[in-house]
Amino acid sequence: MSLLTEGLVARGVAVTLFATADSITRAELAGPCPRPYSEDETLDPKVWECLHISEVFERAGEFDLIHNHFDFLPLSYSGLVDTPVVTTIHGFSSPRIVPVYEKYNASNHYVSISDADRSPKLDYIATVHHGIAIEEFPLQNQSDGSLLFFGRIHPEKGVAEAIEVARRSGRRLVIAGIIQDEAYFEREVAPHIDGDRVCYLGSVGPDKRAQVLGAAEALLHLIRFDEPFGLSMIEAMACGVPVIAIGRGSVPEVVVDGETGFVVADLDEACAAVSRLDQLDRSVARKHVEDHFSAEKMTDGYLTVYQEVLRRSGSRP
Repeated sequence: MSLLTEGLVARGVAVTLFATADSITRAELAGPCPRPYSEDETLDPKVWECLHISEVFERAGEFDLIHNHFDFLPLSYSGLVDTPVVTTIHGFSSPRIVPVYEKYNASNHYVSISDADRSPKLDYIATVHHGIAIEEFPLQNQSDGSLLFFGRIHPEKGVAEAIEVARRSGRRLVIAGIIQDEAYFEREVAPHIDGDRVCYLGSVGPDKRAQVLGAAEALLHLIRFDEPFGLSMIEAMACGVPVIAIGRGSVPEVVVDGETGFVVADLDEACAAVSRLDQLDRSVARKHVEDHFSAEKMTDGYLTVYQEVLRRSGSRP
């Protein structure tokens, strides 16, 4: 969570960031792992996960609180220290991990990334939505008329559905994202790619992301699962691009139906929404992100959480 770290430092908070040693930050950096193990096959992930987490908790006495973004493993250390632990739950990879959260529910402070992504078995101190660096996503008032799919190529993300909606709407579709499911891509996506009506750009990096997003008339987010939080939706809206999305998971918390896009139930409604895009003002979508999903707004949310945790623990905020 680089944006949060840098936001806290800018507010005068003393932050020690536990990350890979090659990380760039204005915080004090503690880097037990030399570089991302996903980029270096000589590094055993389990070994460096253990070294990373143990480093944090062995130094727990130095900190007013520990903010955990490392999923459930650090919770098993939390009962061994007096320092309060805040854990942001970035979605549940499987129901099988919930028992760990349940065990430490009474002694930890859980933050959800959307109200929709809360387990009824757990207690939460707050919901803090993700924020983005607004300046990296300039408002673009003109589109090229195309529809856009932006995300990983996987059945649950609705790529095939986006292709169908574009076909039925008579619109060009641009697809951008990594291929996460090769079989699905070859079966459901590749046969439609012709470089004209359906164009696949591959993975788009930060240098071209805003350009690709901003050129679209709408982002199609026709998910088939309850998504915890979709960053592509707020990135698109920051560029002024409305979102047409299936109303599952966090979607109704992110998209204002009829103002920043359309929340739909199925492909028929999605096609109807395409015909209504001219009713929307792209600047309204941009303003919505500025008001609710900026890095500053996220930092404000976590500072409020920290103050409440310290109050409950009897520590001075």
